Amino acid sequence: MTMSTRLSIYLDLRGAHYEVCTHGHSSSSAETARSAHIPPQELAKSVIVEDDAGCVMAVVPADRNVQLGRLSHLLERQHLRLADEARIAALFADCERGAVPALGMAWGLETVVDDELEAAPVVYIEAGDHEQLLRLSHDEFHELMLAARHGRFCGERVH
Repeated sequence: MTMSTRLSIYLDLRGAHYEVCTHGHSSSSAETARSAHIPPQELAKSVIVEDDAGCVMAVVPADRNVQLGRLSHLLERQHLRLADEARIAALFADCERGAVPALGMAWGLETVVDDELEAAPVVYIEAGDHEQLLRLSHDEFHELMLAARHGRFCGERVH
């Protein structure tokens, strides 16, 4: 599979500059970072959460987890839970399962990004498959995430 068409169109419409990086097939964020030889804190992991009001994409470094309580407080939503795989697959039909790009805005999803990613000199995001990442400069990532909400909601580092 190649980059998500929707993602490609979204980036092109915004004049985004990025580099496509290939890596060995991987099935988790930690494995992707190892395979691509990048620090996990520079890989943006997307986590889809939902409540009765709908879905939200939370974006955190790959070596972190989403703290649902903190995120719920930030978004002023009370019953956020992880979305199930079938719901995620339906939302991101042009992506391979588990390779959701960290730009939910391209799919019309409210997106919230953890402030920790803003400290990274470069940020890598999934391209929609398990063998490609997009490398974005700090400034490019920041520009693309201007429309997203920002805050601190990620948990301790996962080793």
